[in-house]
Amino acid sequence: MVSGLWLASLLIAVLTLLPLWRTEIWWVRGLDFPRLQLAALASVIAVAQLLLLDLSQFSQWSMLLLSGGCLLFQLWWIVPFTPLFRKEVMTAAADNTNPCIAILNANVLATNRNAQALIDLVHQHQPDILVTLESDDWWQQQLDQLSSDYPHSVKCPLDNLYGMHVYSRLPLHNPSLQFLVEQGVPSVHAEAELSDGSRIAVHFLHPAPPSPTENASSAERDAELLVVAASVKQVKTPVIVAGDLNDVAWSETTRLFRKISGLLDPRVGRGMYNSFHADYPFMRWPLDHLFHSSHFTLQQIKRLPSIGSDHFPMLIRLCYTGQQQPQDGVSPDQDDKELAQEKMTAQAVVPEQVHRPETPAVNGQTAL
Repeated sequence: MVSGLWLASLLIAVLTLLPLWRTEIWWVRGLDFPRLQLAALASVIAVAQLLLLDLSQFSQWSMLLLSGGCLLFQLWWIVPFTPLFRKEVMTAAADNTNPCIAILNANVLATNRNAQALIDLVHQHQPDILVTLESDDWWQQQLDQLSSDYPHSVKCPLDNLYGMHVYSRLPLHNPSLQFLVEQGVPSVHAEAELSDGSRIAVHFLHPAPPSPTENASSAERDAELLVVAASVKQVKTPVIVAGDLNDVAWSETTRLFRKISGLLDPRVGRGMYNSFHADYPFMRWPLDHLFHSSHFTLQQIKRLPSIGSDHFPMLIRLCYTGQQQPQDGVSPDQDDKELAQEKMTAQAVVPEQVHRPETPAVNGQTAL
């Protein structure tokens, strides 16, 4: 029994400590994802040790401390994404009169053929912008029936799991479709015009994940996230970045994205909003994201019902205040800046390559 509990403690310690290794190997970076599940496992092991061990022996106390330390370390990463933590983004006032923007983000799963479920959600929630990921020609044919209500669009149907479509009822100015790091992995950048004529930059991403079937490392994903982060940091105008980032909200890379970009995460202090995997309740984590500048307050964040995909759609409504609000996110130190630069340099990308829709002439991009 004691040897079995020791093995359990050592296992949870290895799974907890491996992600501290700054390697980009897929199977190590994959351990960033199940922190909630690993915290639950560590708590089960710690409780079993409390009940079964002879705690008068120092060696058995050290076993309990090892499991308890792993639990606390995992909680350090995930507790910010619970109501136990201070909200990073202010809630919009009940009597808000500022213009708002609602974005529905849906990874549809290329093989899924239940387009009507997504279309029904669009009719029900009336988002201003619908962003679909993994959408191919078949999905485009189905979603084009929304064109009368969503006349502004950017379409990139692909059959490689990285198709992307943006349908908007708001005018989209200076749109650009880019392949920033990898061919066949697009991103969309544009300015959306709100009801009062204000314009906000929107960037929609879906970088490839580190996995045995995709990229052997997280290098490409990390570089795409960070080059966009460094680009939006350079502007003081309102910005939204959204999509399936193939990374969890609490990973070092996503935290680095937040530090470099200066953008805020409305989930902090509210909840995890685990959007993947829709079919396995005990193996879920937050893969679908929306980050924004401090020009916005949050009116609604909601995980929508399943549409037959492996991702749940996410709906977020933000209200534009017209000016930056005193909302504190996370800030980079020199090590963070050097790490971000190193990751971008490794993939030969620079912030100037990212289309800046608010200043299209700066980087010579051609609008669609």
